[in-house]
Amino acid sequence: MAREGARPSYDPAGHDGALRGALQDLRTGRWMAMRTLLADTTSWWQWTQRTQILAAAAAGTDVVRAWLSEEPHSVPAAVMHARVGVERALRAQRERHLKAHELWIEAWDAAQSATQAAPQDPVPWVCLLALAQLDPEQRWPEHRTPPPEPLLPPGPWGLLAEAGKRDPHNREAHHRMLQFLYATAASDRLAEAAGYAQWAAASAPAGSALYVLPLYVRVERYRRAAGHDMALDLHWVAEDAAREAVRAWRSWFGHAPRAERSLLDLNHLAHALWGAQLFAEAGRVFEAIGPYFTPPPWMYRSPGRGTAVDVFLRARDRCRAAGEDPGTRS
Repeated sequence: MAREGARPSYDPAGHDGALRGALQDLRTGRWMAMRTLLADTTSWWQWTQRTQILAAAAAGTDVVRAWLSEEPHSVPAAVMHARVGVERALRAQRERHLKAHELWIEAWDAAQSATQAAPQDPVPWVCLLALAQLDPEQRWPEHRTPPPEPLLPPGPWGLLAEAGKRDPHNREAHHRMLQFLYATAASDRLAEAAGYAQWAAASAPAGSALYVLPLYVRVERYRRAAGHDMALDLHWVAEDAAREAVRAWRSWFGHAPRAERSLLDLNHLAHALWGAQLFAEAGRVFEAIGPYFTPPPWMYRSPGRGTAVDVFLRARDRCRAAGEDPGTRS
């Protein structure tokens, strides 16, 4: 439980102490702790999460390349090589780097190689799915395959299916699909992304993080609307917004093992429940968040109202106060 009134910090490792140690080692240019951590990671949800966070930290270094040169037949090193390549390609695209296309092709090659090196691993397919957002015109055939249902748009469904064969309902795979749909969206209403998020959540088992997907789409809509106008706060108290928040609260938060709850998902759920004025429920999520927070989604509510952490603190204080007075709603 977070200390009463404590100011939270951002830490990509969150509650994963072993990952935090590996990240510290990686930042000093060493890869042994990363290798040991990945060797000890036995579940796909944690493997996916840890490799993603490690790659974000390693992308600006040569640590993974050094590992691969020392152990050229290491399967985890090959997967991390693909991860780092994808992270660099996505960053280059965001920054409009001159070598963006070159880095994209290098990342694609590394991910394809990783699918052969680790045929049972969902992460290489997640990597290929992540790269699909770099092709918003859908020029590559694998990015415009027919959808599983008529109301869904063409897209990289084959890549999603390959990830799903190896790890059904893989959280990151579905978020990468969302990012592809954001990139190809015809308008800021994000109708196709919203429909996809609802479709994915509808088929998810209890405890799946896919129940949180609609909350991400709602945040993205708000962000694109430059949603800092006070009138746009109605965006969060609308009936469908409250319904999405309650479904995620009941079907994900109420069933997911504590260790498997993504810190980013917890922050999105707390934000949605607070916005829907479901303060007591949000208070329980804030307690699960503990001493850490993630800038999104709070940062999109912050211009003119303080920093992201200040918005987080105001929301947490409001929800804790409601928990002390259960009769209070607004």
